[in-house]
Amino acid sequence: MRQADVVVYGATSAGVCAAVAAARRGLDTVLLEPGRHVGGMTSGGLGYTDIGDARVLGGMAAEFRQAVADAYGVAPGHYAGPEPHVAERIFLSWLERAGVEVVFGAPLGEVVTSGERIVAAGGYAAGVFVDASYEGDLLAAAGVSYRVGREDRSLHGETFAGRREVVPGMHNFPPWISPFRADGTLLPQVADGPMAEVGAGDGGVMSYGYRVCMSTAPDRIPFERRPGYDEEHWELGRRLFRHWREQGVEPRAGRLVGLEPNLPNGKCDGNSLGPFSLSVLDRSAWAYPDAGPGERERIRLHHLHHAQDLLYFLSSDPDVPAAVRAELARWGLPADEFADTGHLPHQLYVREARRMLGETHLTEHDLVRGTPWRDTIAMGSYHLDIREVQRTWRYVYEHPDPVPMVVTEGYLSVGVAPYRIPYGAIVPRREECANLVVPVCVSASHVAFSSIRMEVQYQMLGHAAGLAAAQAAGSGKAVQDVDVAALQEELRAAGQVLSL
Repeated sequence: MRQADVVVYGATSAGVCAAVAAARRGLDTVLLEPGRHVGGMTSGGLGYTDIGDARVLGGMAAEFRQAVADAYGVAPGHYAGPEPHVAERIFLSWLERAGVEVVFGAPLGEVVTSGERIVAAGGYAAGVFVDASYEGDLLAAAGVSYRVGREDRSLHGETFAGRREVVPGMHNFPPWISPFRADGTLLPQVADGPMAEVGAGDGGVMSYGYRVCMSTAPDRIPFERRPGYDEEHWELGRRLFRHWREQGVEPRAGRLVGLEPNLPNGKCDGNSLGPFSLSVLDRSAWAYPDAGPGERERIRLHHLHHAQDLLYFLSSDPDVPAAVRAELARWGLPADEFADTGHLPHQLYVREARRMLGETHLTEHDLVRGTPWRDTIAMGSYHLDIREVQRTWRYVYEHPDPVPMVVTEGYLSVGVAPYRIPYGAIVPRREECANLVVPVCVSASHVAFSSIRMEVQYQMLGHAAGLAAAQAAGSGKAVQDVDVAALQEELRAAGQVLSL
Protein backbone atom coordinates (compact mmCIF):
# COMPACT_ATOMS: atom_id res chain seq x y z
CA MET A 1 0.00 0.00 0.00
CA ARG A 2 1.35 3.41 -0.99
CA GLN A 3 2.15 5.57 2.06
CA ALA A 4 1.89 9.35 1.73
CA ASP A 5 1.91 12.28 4.12
CA VAL A 6 -1.37 13.75 2.85
CA VAL A 7 -4.08 12.16 0.69
CA VAL A 8 -6.71 14.42 -0.88
CA TYR A 9 -9.88 12.80 -2.21
CA GLY A 10 -11.65 14.68 -5.00
CA ALA A 11 -9.92 16.91 -7.57
CA THR A 12 -12.43 19.74 -7.25
CA SER A 13 -10.94 23.23 -7.16
CA ALA A 14 -10.77 22.82 -3.37
CA GLY A 15 -8.99 19.49 -3.79
CA VAL A 16 -6.46 20.93 -6.21
CA CYS A 17 -5.73 23.86 -3.90
CA ALA A 18 -5.44 21.60 -0.84
CA ALA A 19 -3.06 19.19 -2.60
CA VAL A 20 -0.92 21.98 -4.04
CA ALA A 21 -0.76 23.83 -0.71
CA ALA A 22 0.39 20.70 1.12
CA ALA A 23 2.90 19.76 -1.58
CA ARG A 24 4.35 23.27 -1.64
CA ARG A 25 5.12 22.72 2.04
CA GLY A 26 7.25 19.76 0.99
CA LEU A 27 4.86 16.98 1.97
CA ASP A 28 4.38 13.82 -0.09
CA THR A 29 0.85 14.47 -1.40
CA VAL A 30 -1.50 12.27 -3.42
CA LEU A 31 -4.67 13.55 -5.11
CA LEU A 32 -7.26 10.85 -5.82
CA GLU A 33 -9.88 11.65 -8.47
CA PRO A 34 -12.62 9.16 -9.43
CA GLY A 35 -13.01 10.80 -12.86
CA ARG A 36 -10.56 11.91 -15.54
CA HIS A 37 -10.40 15.67 -14.93
CA VAL A 38 -9.32 18.19 -12.31
CA GLY A 39 -11.08 21.38 -11.26
CA GLY A 40 -14.63 20.24 -10.55
CA MET A 41 -17.12 22.90 -11.59
CA THR A 42 -14.41 25.55 -12.13
CA SER A 43 -13.29 23.56 -15.17
CA GLY A 44 -16.60 21.77 -15.63
CA GLY A 45 -18.88 24.42 -17.07
CA LEU A 46 -19.19 27.03 -14.34
CA GLY A 47 -17.08 29.60 -16.12
CA TYR A 48 -18.94 32.59 -14.68
CA THR A 49 -17.20 33.18 -11.35
CA ASP A 50 -19.52 34.04 -8.44
CA ILE A 51 -17.28 36.27 -6.34
CA GLY A 52 -19.53 38.58 -4.34
CA ASP A 53 -17.28 41.23 -2.74
CA ALA A 54 -13.89 41.03 -4.47
CA ARG A 55 -12.17 42.46 -1.37
CA VAL A 56 -12.43 39.08 0.38
CA LEU A 57 -10.72 37.24 -2.47
CA GLY A 58 -7.26 36.11 -1.43
CA GLY A 59 -4.80 33.27 -1.22
CA MET A 60 -5.00 30.65 -3.94
CA ALA A 61 -8.34 31.98 -5.19
CA ALA A 62 -6.63 35.28 -5.97
CA GLU A 63 -3.69 33.37 -7.41
CA PHE A 64 -6.05 31.50 -9.73
CA ARG A 65 -7.75 34.75 -10.76
CA GLN A 66 -4.36 36.22 -11.62
CA ALA A 67 -3.40 33.08 -13.56
CA VAL A 68 -6.59 33.43 -15.62
CA ALA A 69 -5.76 37.07 -16.36
CA ASP A 70 -2.22 36.11 -17.35
CA ALA A 71 -3.51 33.38 -19.67
CA TYR A 72 -5.46 35.98 -21.67
CA GLY A 73 -3.16 38.96 -21.22
CA VAL A 74 -5.83 41.04 -19.45
CA ALA A 75 -6.36 42.57 -16.02
CA PRO A 76 -7.85 40.36 -13.27
CA GLY A 77 -11.64 40.40 -13.49
CA HIS A 78 -11.70 41.49 -17.14
CA TYR A 79 -13.66 38.35 -18.01
CA ALA A 80 -16.39 36.77 -15.87
CA GLY A 81 -14.22 33.66 -15.76
CA PRO A 82 -12.01 31.39 -17.86
CA GLU A 83 -12.90 28.94 -20.58
CA PRO A 84 -13.16 25.45 -19.07
CA HIS A 85 -10.07 24.06 -20.78
CA VAL A 86 -8.01 27.04 -19.64
CA ALA A 87 -9.13 26.58 -16.03
CA GLU A 88 -8.13 22.92 -16.13
CA ARG A 89 -4.80 23.73 -17.77
CA ILE A 90 -3.97 26.15 -14.94
CA PHE A 91 -4.83 23.59 -12.27
CA LEU A 92 -2.83 20.85 -13.98
CA SER A 93 0.20 23.14 -14.20
CA TRP A 94 -0.07 23.90 -10.48
CA LEU A 95 -0.21 20.21 -9.61
CA GLU A 96 2.73 19.37 -11.83
CA ARG A 97 4.93 22.17 -10.52
CA ALA A 98 4.10 21.30 -6.90
CA GLY A 99 4.92 17.63 -7.46
CA VAL A 100 1.50 16.27 -6.51
CA GLU A 101 0.86 12.67 -7.53
CA VAL A 102 -2.52 12.73 -9.28
CA VAL A 103 -4.35 9.43 -9.64
CA PHE A 104 -7.30 9.43 -12.06
CA GLY A 105 -9.99 6.76 -12.16
CA ALA A 106 -9.58 6.32 -8.41
CA PRO A 107 -12.85 5.53 -6.65
CA LEU A 108 -12.86 5.85 -2.88
CA GLY A 109 -13.14 2.10 -2.33
CA GLU A 110 -12.53 0.78 1.17
CA VAL A 111 -11.87 3.26 3.95
CA VAL A 112 -9.89 1.75 6.83
CA THR A 113 -10.18 3.40 10.24
CA SER A 114 -8.63 2.75 13.63
CA GLY A 115 -10.14 4.51 16.61
CA GLU A 116 -10.74 8.11 15.65
CA ARG A 117 -8.31 8.11 12.72
CA ILE A 118 -8.45 7.17 9.06
CA VAL A 119 -5.67 4.73 8.21
CA ALA A 120 -6.20 4.34 4.48
CA ALA A 121 -8.62 5.31 1.71
CA GLY A 122 -8.69 4.22 -1.92
CA GLY A 123 -5.69 2.00 -1.34
CA TYR A 124 -3.52 4.86 -0.02
CA ALA A 125 -2.35 5.33 3.56
CA ALA A 126 -1.54 8.76 5.00
CA GLY A 127 -1.15 10.73 8.17
CA VAL A 128 -3.88 13.19 7.22
CA PHE A 129 -6.73 13.07 4.71
CA VAL A 130 -8.69 15.82 2.99
CA ASP A 131 -12.21 15.14 1.69
CA ALA A 132 -12.60 17.69 -1.11
CA SER A 133 -15.40 15.87 -2.94
CA TYR A 134 -18.73 17.56 -3.59
CA GLU A 135 -20.49 14.53 -2.09
CA GLY A 136 -18.59 14.07 1.20
CA ASP A 137 -18.05 10.35 0.58
CA LEU A 138 -14.84 10.08 2.60
CA LEU A 139 -16.25 11.83 5.64
CA ALA A 140 -19.31 9.58 5.56
CA ALA A 141 -17.22 6.41 5.18
CA ALA A 142 -15.09 7.53 8.12
CA GLY A 143 -18.16 7.74 10.35
CA VAL A 144 -18.29 11.53 10.56
CA SER A 145 -21.75 12.95 11.29
CA TYR A 146 -23.50 14.95 8.58
CA ARG A 147 -26.84 16.24 7.38
CA VAL A 148 -28.48 16.22 3.96
CA GLY A 149 -31.08 18.70 2.78
CA ARG A 150 -32.82 21.63 4.33
CA GLU A 151 -33.60 21.60 8.02
CA ASP A 152 -36.68 22.68 9.93
CA ARG A 153 -36.86 26.39 10.67
CA SER A 154 -37.06 25.66 14.38
CA LEU A 155 -33.70 23.82 14.52
CA HIS A 156 -31.51 26.93 14.45
CA GLY A 157 -34.18 29.62 14.42
CA GLU A 158 -33.22 30.59 10.89
CA THR A 159 -35.60 32.88 9.02
CA PHE A 160 -34.95 31.25 5.65
CA ALA A 161 -34.79 27.57 6.65
CA GLY A 162 -37.21 24.86 5.61
CA ARG A 163 -39.74 24.76 2.85
CA ARG A 164 -40.32 28.16 1.29
CA GLU A 165 -43.54 29.95 0.51
CA VAL A 166 -44.64 29.72 -3.12
CA VAL A 167 -44.39 33.28 -4.42
CA PRO A 168 -44.12 34.92 -7.85
CA GLY A 169 -40.63 35.36 -9.25
CA MET A 170 -38.35 34.96 -12.24
CA HIS A 171 -37.57 31.34 -11.35
CA ASN A 172 -41.16 30.35 -10.56
CA PHE A 173 -43.79 28.96 -12.90
CA PRO A 174 -46.54 31.39 -13.90
CA PRO A 175 -49.97 30.52 -12.51
CA TRP A 176 -52.77 28.45 -14.02
CA ILE A 177 -50.70 25.84 -15.88
CA SER A 178 -52.15 22.39 -15.22
CA PRO A 179 -49.80 19.55 -14.16
CA PHE A 180 -52.07 16.84 -15.59
CA ARG A 181 -52.52 15.12 -18.92
CA ALA A 182 -56.00 14.71 -20.36
CA ASP A 183 -56.24 11.24 -18.72
CA GLY A 184 -55.54 12.72 -15.27
CA THR A 185 -51.98 11.41 -14.93
CA LEU A 186 -49.13 13.70 -13.96
CA LEU A 187 -46.95 15.29 -16.64
CA PRO A 188 -43.24 14.46 -16.78
CA GLN A 189 -40.93 16.93 -15.00
CA VAL A 190 -43.46 17.55 -12.23
CA ALA A 191 -42.95 15.85 -8.86
CA ASP A 192 -46.00 14.37 -7.17
CA GLY A 193 -47.15 14.48 -3.59
CA PRO A 194 -47.87 17.27 -1.17
CA MET A 195 -45.11 19.66 -0.13
CA ALA A 196 -44.04 19.90 3.50
CA GLU A 197 -45.52 22.72 5.54
CA VAL A 198 -43.88 26.13 5.12
CA GLY A 199 -40.78 26.26 7.34
CA ALA A 200 -40.61 22.51 7.79
CA GLY A 201 -37.49 20.52 6.99
CA ASP A 202 -38.02 18.05 4.18
CA GLY A 203 -34.49 16.91 3.27
CA GLY A 204 -34.68 18.68 -0.08
CA VAL A 205 -31.44 19.78 -1.72
CA MET A 206 -30.91 22.57 -4.22
CA SER A 207 -31.50 21.40 -7.77
CA TYR A 208 -28.61 20.02 -9.82
CA GLY A 209 -27.92 20.51 -13.50
CA TYR A 210 -25.22 20.95 -16.12
CA ARG A 211 -23.70 24.38 -16.75
CA VAL A 212 -23.30 24.04 -20.50
CA CYS A 213 -20.55 26.00 -22.25
CA MET A 214 -21.83 27.36 -25.58
CA SER A 215 -20.32 29.15 -28.55
CA THR A 216 -21.26 30.97 -31.74
CA ALA A 217 -17.99 30.02 -33.47
CA PRO A 218 -18.27 28.65 -37.04
CA ASP A 219 -17.03 25.22 -35.89
CA ARG A 220 -19.62 24.91 -33.10
CA ILE A 221 -21.40 21.58 -32.62
CA PRO A 222 -25.14 22.04 -33.30
CA PHE A 223 -27.76 20.98 -30.76
CA GLU A 224 -28.97 17.67 -32.11
CA ARG A 225 -31.78 15.24 -31.31
CA ARG A 226 -30.52 12.57 -28.94
CA PRO A 227 -31.49 8.97 -29.83
CA GLY A 228 -33.51 8.70 -26.60
CA TYR A 229 -35.29 12.03 -26.99
CA ASP A 230 -38.92 11.76 -25.80
CA GLU A 231 -41.36 14.26 -27.30
CA GLU A 232 -43.92 13.76 -24.55
CA HIS A 233 -41.33 14.54 -21.86
CA TRP A 234 -41.41 18.19 -22.98
CA GLU A 235 -45.17 18.79 -22.84
CA LEU A 236 -44.76 20.95 -19.73
CA GLY A 237 -42.45 23.26 -21.67
CA ARG A 238 -44.96 23.51 -24.50
CA ARG A 239 -47.69 24.47 -22.05
CA LEU A 240 -45.42 27.17 -20.60
CA PHE A 241 -44.75 28.71 -24.01
CA ARG A 242 -48.43 28.52 -24.99
CA HIS A 243 -49.33 30.26 -21.74
CA TRP A 244 -46.81 33.02 -22.36
CA ARG A 245 -48.12 33.45 -25.91
CA GLU A 246 -51.69 33.80 -24.62
CA GLN A 247 -50.51 36.37 -22.08
CA GLY A 248 -48.56 38.35 -24.67
CA VAL A 249 -45.21 37.50 -23.09
CA GLU A 250 -42.26 37.21 -25.48
CA PRO A 251 -39.49 35.27 -23.72
CA ARG A 252 -35.91 35.85 -24.83
CA ALA A 253 -33.59 32.90 -25.37
CA GLY A 254 -30.95 34.57 -23.23
CA ARG A 255 -33.32 34.64 -20.27
CA LEU A 256 -33.94 30.91 -20.61
CA VAL A 257 -30.40 29.54 -20.70
CA GLY A 258 -28.14 32.53 -20.18
CA LEU A 259 -26.75 33.31 -23.63
CA GLU A 260 -24.50 36.14 -22.50
CA PRO A 261 -21.02 35.98 -24.12
CA ASN A 262 -19.35 36.44 -20.74
CA LEU A 263 -16.35 34.16 -21.30
CA PRO A 264 -13.33 34.73 -23.55
CA ASN A 265 -13.54 34.00 -27.26
CA GLY A 266 -17.28 34.63 -27.44
CA LYS A 267 -18.31 31.67 -25.29
CA CYS A 268 -21.01 31.69 -22.65
CA ASP A 269 -21.73 29.73 -19.50
CA GLY A 270 -25.31 28.46 -19.82
CA ASN A 271 -27.11 28.99 -16.53
CA SER A 272 -30.59 28.31 -15.15
CA LEU A 273 -32.36 31.66 -15.32
CA GLY A 274 -36.06 30.92 -15.57
CA PRO A 275 -38.87 28.55 -14.57
CA PHE A 276 -37.92 25.98 -17.21
CA SER A 277 -34.16 25.62 -17.41
CA LEU A 278 -31.03 23.47 -17.23
CA SER A 279 -31.81 22.73 -13.58
CA VAL A 280 -33.72 19.50 -13.02
CA LEU A 281 -36.54 20.10 -10.53
CA ASP A 282 -38.26 16.70 -10.29
CA ARG A 283 -36.63 15.92 -6.87
CA SER A 284 -34.30 13.35 -8.43
CA ALA A 285 -31.34 15.18 -6.86
CA TRP A 286 -32.73 14.58 -3.35
CA ALA A 287 -31.58 10.96 -3.44
CA TYR A 288 -28.12 11.68 -4.86
CA PRO A 289 -26.06 12.51 -1.72
CA ASP A 290 -26.56 9.14 -0.02
CA ALA A 291 -27.02 7.06 -3.19
CA GLY A 292 -24.63 4.31 -4.26
CA PRO A 293 -22.52 4.49 -7.43
CA GLY A 294 -25.13 2.88 -9.69
CA GLU A 295 -27.96 5.13 -8.57
CA ARG A 296 -25.76 8.22 -8.79
CA GLU A 297 -24.82 7.36 -12.35
CA ARG A 298 -28.50 6.97 -13.24
CA ILE A 299 -29.22 10.40 -11.72
CA ARG A 300 -26.22 11.93 -13.49
CA LEU A 301 -27.34 10.63 -16.87
CA HIS A 302 -30.87 11.85 -16.18
CA HIS A 303 -29.46 15.37 -15.70
CA LEU A 304 -27.12 15.12 -18.70
CA HIS A 305 -29.92 13.98 -20.99
CA HIS A 306 -32.09 16.80 -19.66
CA ALA A 307 -29.44 19.34 -20.72
CA GLN A 308 -29.04 17.81 -24.17
CA ASP A 309 -32.76 17.51 -24.74
CA LEU A 310 -33.63 20.97 -23.41
CA LEU A 311 -31.23 22.61 -25.86
CA TYR A 312 -32.71 20.58 -28.73
CA PHE A 313 -36.27 21.32 -27.58
CA LEU A 314 -35.65 25.07 -27.39
CA SER A 315 -34.00 25.12 -30.81
CA SER A 316 -36.52 22.96 -32.69
CA ASP A 317 -39.97 22.54 -31.14
CA PRO A 318 -42.78 24.39 -33.00
CA ASP A 319 -44.33 25.56 -29.73
CA VAL A 320 -41.14 27.42 -28.83
CA PRO A 321 -41.31 31.02 -30.13
CA ALA A 322 -39.60 31.47 -33.48
CA ALA A 323 -37.32 34.18 -32.08
CA VAL A 324 -36.04 31.79 -29.39
CA ARG A 325 -35.42 29.04 -31.93
CA ALA A 326 -33.62 31.48 -34.23
CA GLU A 327 -31.36 32.69 -31.43
CA LEU A 328 -30.54 29.12 -30.32
CA ALA A 329 -29.64 28.30 -33.92
CA ARG A 330 -26.75 30.78 -33.63
CA TRP A 331 -25.27 28.79 -30.77
CA GLY A 332 -23.83 25.34 -30.30
CA LEU A 333 -21.36 23.38 -28.21
CA PRO A 334 -17.75 24.56 -28.53
CA ALA A 335 -15.55 22.20 -30.54
CA ASP A 336 -12.54 22.89 -28.29
CA GLU A 337 -14.25 22.07 -24.98
CA PHE A 338 -15.01 18.68 -23.37
CA ALA A 339 -13.89 16.69 -26.39
CA ASP A 340 -13.84 13.41 -24.43
CA THR A 341 -17.41 13.86 -23.10
CA GLY A 342 -19.25 14.77 -26.29
CA HIS A 343 -18.58 18.51 -25.79
CA LEU A 344 -20.82 18.52 -22.73
CA PRO A 345 -19.26 19.11 -19.28
CA HIS A 346 -17.61 16.28 -17.38
CA GLN A 347 -18.99 17.55 -14.06
CA LEU A 348 -22.56 17.48 -12.77
CA TYR A 349 -23.30 20.66 -10.80
CA VAL A 350 -23.86 19.16 -7.35
CA ARG A 351 -24.94 22.36 -5.62
CA GLU A 352 -25.09 20.64 -2.24
CA ALA A 353 -24.88 17.10 -0.93
CA ARG A 354 -23.72 16.09 2.54
CA ARG A 355 -22.86 18.81 5.04
CA MET A 356 -20.61 17.86 7.93
CA LEU A 357 -21.55 18.38 11.57
CA GLY A 358 -18.15 19.59 12.69
CA GLU A 359 -16.44 21.38 15.56
CA THR A 360 -18.22 24.63 14.61
CA HIS A 361 -21.55 24.65 12.79
CA LEU A 362 -22.32 27.77 10.79
CA THR A 363 -25.89 28.99 10.46
CA GLU A 364 -27.72 31.83 8.78
CA HIS A 365 -27.13 33.96 11.88
CA ASP A 366 -23.34 33.74 11.57
CA LEU A 367 -23.46 35.04 8.00
CA VAL A 368 -26.11 37.71 8.52
CA ARG A 369 -24.63 39.04 11.78
CA GLY A 370 -20.99 38.45 10.84
CA THR A 371 -19.76 36.38 13.80
CA PRO A 372 -16.15 37.47 14.57
CA TRP A 373 -14.56 34.02 14.73
CA ARG A 374 -11.11 33.98 16.32
CA ASP A 375 -10.08 31.01 14.17
CA THR A 376 -11.00 32.65 10.84
CA ILE A 377 -9.27 31.04 7.84
CA ALA A 378 -11.15 32.70 4.96
CA MET A 379 -13.98 35.08 4.19
CA GLY A 380 -17.14 34.78 2.16
CA SER A 381 -19.45 37.41 0.76
CA TYR A 382 -21.81 35.92 -1.81
CA HIS A 383 -25.50 36.31 -1.03
CA LEU A 384 -27.56 33.47 0.40
CA ASP A 385 -28.29 31.77 -2.90
CA ILE A 386 -30.69 28.86 -2.60
CA ARG A 387 -31.60 27.56 -6.01
CA GLU A 388 -34.98 25.98 -6.77
CA VAL A 389 -35.57 22.81 -4.76
CA GLN A 390 -38.60 21.29 -6.50
CA ARG A 391 -41.25 21.66 -9.17
CA THR A 392 -44.52 20.14 -8.01
CA TRP A 393 -48.20 21.08 -7.97
CA ARG A 394 -50.95 22.13 -5.62
CA TYR A 395 -54.61 23.03 -5.66
CA VAL A 396 -55.63 26.68 -5.69
CA TYR A 397 -59.06 26.98 -4.13
CA GLU A 398 -61.11 28.97 -6.61
CA HIS A 399 -64.89 28.95 -7.06
CA PRO A 400 -66.52 26.64 -7.88
CA ASP A 401 -63.81 23.95 -7.95
CA PRO A 402 -60.13 23.82 -6.90
CA VAL A 403 -57.68 24.41 -9.75
CA PRO A 404 -54.53 22.22 -9.97
CA MET A 405 -51.46 24.30 -10.76
CA VAL A 406 -47.74 23.69 -11.39
CA VAL A 407 -45.54 25.48 -8.83
CA THR A 408 -41.79 25.91 -8.39
CA GLU A 409 -40.50 26.19 -4.85
CA GLY A 410 -37.27 26.94 -3.00
CA TYR A 411 -35.53 29.82 -4.77
CA LEU A 412 -34.10 32.48 -2.50
CA SER A 413 -31.54 35.30 -2.83
CA VAL A 414 -30.65 37.43 0.20
CA GLY A 415 -27.64 39.73 0.35
CA VAL A 416 -25.11 39.45 3.18
CA ALA A 417 -22.10 41.56 4.12
CA PRO A 418 -18.64 39.92 3.99
CA TYR A 419 -18.39 37.30 6.75
CA ARG A 420 -15.71 35.13 8.35
CA ILE A 421 -15.38 31.36 8.00
CA PRO A 422 -13.76 29.61 10.98
CA TYR A 423 -11.34 26.69 10.99
CA GLY A 424 -13.78 24.75 13.15
CA ALA A 425 -16.19 24.54 10.21
CA ILE A 426 -13.80 22.40 8.14
CA VAL A 427 -12.80 19.84 10.79
CA PRO A 428 -14.94 17.05 12.27
CA ARG A 429 -15.75 16.70 15.93
CA ARG A 430 -12.65 15.49 17.72
CA GLU A 431 -14.23 12.25 18.93
CA GLU A 432 -15.32 11.29 15.40
CA CYS A 433 -12.15 11.80 13.35
CA ALA A 434 -8.79 13.34 14.24
CA ASN A 435 -7.05 13.36 10.84
CA LEU A 436 -9.61 14.62 8.30
CA VAL A 437 -10.15 18.12 6.90
CA VAL A 438 -13.27 18.95 4.84
CA PRO A 439 -13.17 22.15 2.72
CA VAL A 440 -16.25 21.50 0.54
CA CYS A 441 -18.93 19.71 2.58
CA VAL A 442 -18.31 22.16 5.40
CA SER A 443 -20.13 22.23 8.71
CA ALA A 444 -23.01 24.55 7.93
CA SER A 445 -26.77 24.64 7.75
CA HIS A 446 -28.54 24.47 4.41
CA VAL A 447 -29.05 28.24 4.45
CA ALA A 448 -25.46 29.12 5.40
CA PHE A 449 -24.08 26.62 2.90
CA SER A 450 -25.98 28.34 0.08
CA SER A 451 -23.47 31.20 0.25
CA ILE A 452 -20.32 29.29 1.22
CA ARG A 453 -20.73 26.86 -1.71
CA MET A 454 -19.17 29.16 -4.32
CA GLU A 455 -16.04 27.96 -6.12
CA VAL A 456 -13.84 30.84 -4.93
CA GLN A 457 -14.71 29.97 -1.32
CA TYR A 458 -13.83 26.33 -2.04
CA GLN A 459 -10.45 27.45 -3.40
CA MET A 460 -9.70 29.52 -0.29
CA LEU A 461 -10.94 26.80 2.07
CA GLY A 462 -8.97 24.18 0.11
CA HIS A 463 -5.86 26.32 0.53
CA ALA A 464 -6.42 26.47 4.30
CA ALA A 465 -7.21 22.75 4.43
CA GLY A 466 -3.97 21.86 2.65
CA LEU A 467 -1.85 23.96 5.01
CA ALA A 468 -3.66 22.56 8.05
CA ALA A 469 -3.21 19.00 6.78
CA ALA A 470 0.49 19.68 6.22
CA GLN A 471 0.89 21.05 9.74
CA ALA A 472 -0.95 18.10 11.30
CA ALA A 473 0.94 15.52 9.21
CA GLY A 474 4.28 17.11 10.07
CA SER A 475 3.60 17.27 13.81
CA GLY A 476 1.49 14.16 14.29
CA LYS A 477 -1.18 16.26 15.98
CA ALA A 478 -4.90 15.87 15.51
CA VAL A 479 -6.29 18.35 12.99
CA GLN A 480 -8.29 19.86 15.85
CA ASP A 481 -4.99 20.70 17.60
CA VAL A 482 -3.15 22.48 14.82
CA ASP A 483 -1.70 25.86 15.73
CA VAL A 484 -4.42 28.06 14.27
CA ALA A 485 -2.45 31.25 14.89
CA ALA A 486 0.46 29.82 12.87
CA LEU A 487 -1.99 28.67 10.18
CA GLN A 488 -3.49 32.16 10.00
CA GLU A 489 -0.03 33.71 9.74
CA GLU A 490 0.86 31.39 6.86
CA LEU A 491 -2.42 32.18 5.12
CA ARG A 492 -1.90 35.91 5.50
CA ALA A 493 1.60 35.58 4.07
CA ALA A 494 0.02 33.92 1.01
CA GLY A 495 -2.47 36.77 0.61
CA GLN A 496 -5.50 35.24 2.29
CA VAL A 497 -7.94 37.86 3.58
CA LEU A 498 -9.05 37.12 7.15
CA SER A 499 -10.73 40.43 7.98
CA LEU A 500 -11.75 43.71 6.36
